[in-house]
Amino acid sequence: MYDHIGLRVADLDASVRFYTAALAPLGFVLCSRDDSGAGFGPKGEPALWLYLHKGKAAGGAHVAFKAPSHDAIKTFHSEGAKAGGKDNGAADHRKDYSLTYYAAFLIDPDGNNVEAVCT
Repeated sequence: MYDHIGLRVADLDASVRFYTAALAPLGFVLCSRDDSGAGFGPKGEPALWLYLHKGKAAGGAHVAFKAPSHDAIKTFHSEGAKAGGKDNGAADHRKDYSLTYYAAFLIDPDGNNVEAVCT
């Protein structure tokens, strides 16, 4: 349904560090970067755009990325936390969502809830 998503960020360097680390285990890379923003996605296909916004960014969005495996989700969580993300739910089954839902959650540097999931 979606072609791309854009998030406003207050500190582009901190956000690029976080998303580079957290998205690498899911197969996503930094595709584009300049002084005003950065794009992540499969190589050559940015779909998550970070836009520099002076002042406090409007956090509170929820973005969920499809992961290839449980191990990728565990690595997403650990590497994202090392790169400035805050734990918002360790990698585990979420049986209240569905019997096969496996996910982890991090809060990014701007307060957005970022999830990696596979079912």
